[in-house]
Amino acid sequence: MSIQEAQVSRADFDQVMVPNYAPAGFVPVRGLGSRLWDQSGRELIDLSGGIAVNSLGHCHPALVEALTTQANKLWHVSNVFTNEPALRLARKLTDATFADRVFFSNSGAEANEAALKLARRVAHDRFGDDKYEIISALNSFHGRTVFTVNVGGQPKYSEGFGPRPAGISHVKFNDLAAIEAMMSERTCAVILEPIQGESGVLPADQAYLEGVRALCTKYNALLIFDEVQSGMGRSGKLFAHQVYGVIPDVLTTAKSLGGGFPISAMLTTEEYAKHLAVGTHGTTFGGNPLACAVGEAVLDIINTPDVLAGVVEKGEYLRQRLRELGAPHDLFELVRGKGLLVGAVMSPAYKDQAAALMAAAEREGLLVLVAGPNVIRLAPSLVIEKADLDEGLARFERAIASFVAQHAPA
Repeated sequence: MSIQEAQVSRADFDQVMVPNYAPAGFVPVRGLGSRLWDQSGRELIDLSGGIAVNSLGHCHPALVEALTTQANKLWHVSNVFTNEPALRLARKLTDATFADRVFFSNSGAEANEAALKLARRVAHDRFGDDKYEIISALNSFHGRTVFTVNVGGQPKYSEGFGPRPAGISHVKFNDLAAIEAMMSERTCAVILEPIQGESGVLPADQAYLEGVRALCTKYNALLIFDEVQSGMGRSGKLFAHQVYGVIPDVLTTAKSLGGGFPISAMLTTEEYAKHLAVGTHGTTFGGNPLACAVGEAVLDIINTPDVLAGVVEKGEYLRQRLRELGAPHDLFELVRGKGLLVGAVMSPAYKDQAAALMAAAEREGLLVLVAGPNVIRLAPSLVIEKADLDEGLARFERAIASFVAQHAPA
C-alpha cells in the first residue's frame, strides 16, 4: 500500500505534525457547495468558509474546470517568465479597482509583507532614511512573518520571537484622535483592515477611514488597506473600502481570491509600483499559472451585480436571524459585520464562551468560527443556497438550546 493510500486519522496529527495547531477531532474528506463530509460519512453545513477562504463553497464546478484545464497546460515556469493566467488576472484586478499594478504572492502575510516593504521603499527613495515608521491598529492581524506579526496589534502572536522590528506603533482602532497624535513626518505608512476580522468582525467607522486617508495625504504616508479577509466580495462590494468610498494607496487581498487555492495579491498605483524595481522583491511561486487561473475564475463569478447583491441580501438575512435566535436567551450583545462577514458578540452573561458555542454547533453538524473568546464569526460561501443557509441556522438554533442548557447563568 502506498503512503497515499494508507489509512490516516486525527490521531496521526499528534504524531507527525508540528503542534502549533489544535485541529478538530474529525477529518474532513469531501466537500460540495456548502456541505462537508468527514471520514465517518457525517455531513456538516459549512458556515465557516475555511476562515473566509472558500468564497464559492467547496469544489465549485467553474473552479474545478479552471484548475484542471490549466493543470493540463502549464504548472510553473518561475519568475524568469510571465504567464497568461497571471496577466489576465492582473488586468481584471486593475480594471476593477483603483490600482494600476499587481504583485502576486501566495498568502495574506506575503501580500502584506510586500505592501509594507513597498511603503518603506517609497519613503526611503523620496524622503530618506528617517521616514520608516508604520502605524497599525491594536487587535489587528496582518500575518505571521516576523515583520507582519509585529505590525499586527496582538502581542500574544508576536512575543517570544526575539527583538521586534523597529518603527512600529499601535493605536486604538476607530479612534481618529489617537492616530492623529501618533503621526509625524517620520510615518511612512498606516495599515488598517476596513473590517477587523480576527479581533471580532469590527467594521471601521466612515469618518475614521476618511480621516485617516486625509492624514496619510498630509504626511506623505501610504495608506494600506489589508483586505485579506474583507475582500473579494465578502462585504457586498468587490472590496470593503468601496463600501466606504475611501481609496487606499495600496491594497492587499488573499483568502477568497483563490476560493481555496493559495494566492494573494498586492495592488497599487503606477506612482508607487515603480519603486519596486527589478531585484527589489520577489517570490518563487507568486503568479503561479494554476493559482492565477483559479483566481480569474473566482473573480469572474464574484464581480457581478447579481452575486454582490446576493451577498448583501443574504448578509442582512443572516444577521437578522442570528438576532432572532439569540433573543430568547439574551445570548448576543450585538450582531455586526458587512455582507457575509458576520460577528455575533456574546452578551455579558455568556462572556468569553464563544468557543463552547462553536463546539455545540459542531455537535449539531454545523461549522462556525470564533474571532477571539467572545465572538462567533460566520463567513459562508458567497453563493450559498438559501436552503443550506436555513438548514445551518436550524442546526445553530439546536446548538444554542444545548449550549444554554449547559452554560446559562445561575
